[in-house]
Amino acid sequence: MGPRSRERRAGAVQSTNDSSALSKTSLAARGYVHDTFAALLVPGTARRAPLIHRGYYVRARAVWHCVRAFLKGTCAAPGAPRAQILSLGAGSDSLYFRLKTAGRLTRAAVWEVDFPDVAQRKAQRIRDTPELCALTGPFQSGDSGYTLCFESSDYRILGLDLRQLQRLDHALATAGLDAAAPTLLLAEAVLTYLEPDDAAALIAWAAQRFSNALFVVYEQMRPRDAFGEFMQQHFRQLNSPLHGLDRFPDAEAQQQRFLQAGWTACRAMDMNEFYRCFLPAEERRRVENLETFDEFEEWHLKCAHYFILAASQGDALSQTLVFPPSETFPRIDPASPSGDVPASVVTGNSQGPDLKRYGHASVLLSPGLILSAGGFGEQEGRHCRVRKFHLLSRYCDFEWKGNQLCSWGTGAQWDGRLYHTMTRLSDTQVLVLGGRLSPVTPALGILQLLFWKSEGNNPEDLNVTVTNVGPEEDSTLSRWRHSTTEVSYENQRYLFVYGGRSVAEPVLSDWHFLHVGTMAWVRIPVEGEVPEGRHSHSACSCQGGALIAGGLGASEEPLSSVYFLKPISCGFIWESIAIQPPITPRYSHTAHVVNGKLLLVGGVWIHSSSVPGVTVIDLSTGLSFEYQIDTTCVPWPLMLHNHTSILLPEEQQLLLLGGGGNCFSFGTYFNPCTVTLDLSSLSARQ
Repeated sequence: MGPRSRERRAGAVQSTNDSSALSKTSLAARGYVHDTFAALLVPGTARRAPLIHRGYYVRARAVWHCVRAFLKGTCAAPGAPRAQILSLGAGSDSLYFRLKTAGRLTRAAVWEVDFPDVAQRKAQRIRDTPELCALTGPFQSGDSGYTLCFESSDYRILGLDLRQLQRLDHALATAGLDAAAPTLLLAEAVLTYLEPDDAAALIAWAAQRFSNALFVVYEQMRPRDAFGEFMQQHFRQLNSPLHGLDRFPDAEAQQQRFLQAGWTACRAMDMNEFYRCFLPAEERRRVENLETFDEFEEWHLKCAHYFILAASQGDALSQTLVFPPSETFPRIDPASPSGDVPASVVTGNSQGPDLKRYGHASVLLSPGLILSAGGFGEQEGRHCRVRKFHLLSRYCDFEWKGNQLCSWGTGAQWDGRLYHTMTRLSDTQVLVLGGRLSPVTPALGILQLLFWKSEGNNPEDLNVTVTNVGPEEDSTLSRWRHSTTEVSYENQRYLFVYGGRSVAEPVLSDWHFLHVGTMAWVRIPVEGEVPEGRHSHSACSCQGGALIAGGLGASEEPLSSVYFLKPISCGFIWESIAIQPPITPRYSHTAHVVNGKLLLVGGVWIHSSSVPGVTVIDLSTGLSFEYQIDTTCVPWPLMLHNHTSILLPEEQQLLLLGGGGNCFSFGTYFNPCTVTLDLSSLSARQ
């Protein structure tokens, strides 16, 4: 890499600091953390989305957890030497000021290192802000070409390139850093922006330089799955690519990286584990109630792709249990794969216009005709709640064609809802229940979609009319992320509406029966142990009843339970299905019953670092089998959450439509094409 290219890359990395600093300011403004200094250190303001707030919150809490453990372990004993905090790539972080206000620097000091431009800008900001100067006390400033940009009795800011280790070593020694004193090194999203050899040299230098130290790292991992690939694409587009992820793709590899570099102990975990194990339940509830939130998939995926690591050496700090063992977040890996399920792109103009969306619903109107409606996606060149219907029709044995429809007439119009359900009543009638227009606005009322042909027999000739059925003030369907399943009782058709969430309740555990003939809610006795409330689960019709699988529970933790709402003479009874080996908890998946087996497709899980594929549960024996999805022949990345799937039993195929999500600060991703899974391999193996 030439000098100019390195300069451009360094500038791009510095720009990530500016964006991060604004996010931290927004985080404090919304009450996630107490930090009155973030806004003083950064010019301008920005209001970030709740998903960004949560991501930066768990980052801040993880780093603070490590800082607090270090100071507790080094400053508690009488006569202990002064502790040192060395923040590498500190940017506009306010750690020093927060520690000083909390009285935690009476026996400790802070050194910060960043690019010269960043360091000088921060030093000038402090000099120009009386509130900050009051905390630092008397200080000295270096001239424009000086490495030491700011110096007080317990705070020093240095402008250096971390790749120049000899200069770094000399400058830190000159600035008073004692290699023998207990030292905490912090690197928040820093090492991954260095070339792998430069990062390795920095880690080894720190191991050799400090005899009693703790090295804390927060950065990205898991580059090989769909979310990880999209994450990498984002940083490449910013001209600040992530380095070393292929070499150190997960927490275990990162641990070995530090141990092999000379550190004597190391523990790393993803942010899902940290959030569950090291934040009190009361604090989690406080944070989860600060803002209206409905992006659980992206929250869990973001946390799965970032880790916090603490490596130590020296007798004193090796005894500091930064992350003591915990059993509150067990690892639940799926069983070894029984085989692969081939995936391929549906041929023909299957995507057509307007099927890049997620949070939608799909239904098989008739053989060879699939309707999708609602969701969030691309429409007329912009991202929005989709108001046009998508029709996928088969025009020969193996090819499909997509086209879009608009609601016809002057009556009710499609309202752009998402996370609703659609149920086929006949070849020309579909019932739409629930959904939301925003996380604070439910989509009220029942919609009926009526399809009719204006001329000819081509699918392009179909028209759709939207009709309101029943009163809008009916609060029964003030919910989304629920399920609707057709069941049978006394030879009558009912729709069983279960679970979901609402504006008032983060998780619903109730259920309701809608009589299809009269469109009236009726009471039917249900016996047995009631399942815990859930949303984003799957539901399938089975033998006149319903199979409920997985979902997200009241504590925002995925569930693994499977229940059968079994028909009995006086109504229904809940039965729990025992599964062996146990399946990994998941949600935002789809499900189908095929030849006495329950298929769970895709979804999100947090208890395993593997990628959800297809789980097959034999309903007669309770035995489970895992299959990986072979994505060799489909465009990558393929995100299998917030998608829909349609079973074609005669062809032994499963069509996957849409899917994706708002991927943290990396942008919104929509699966680019319709994909088919070949289920014949499942039948052959079982």
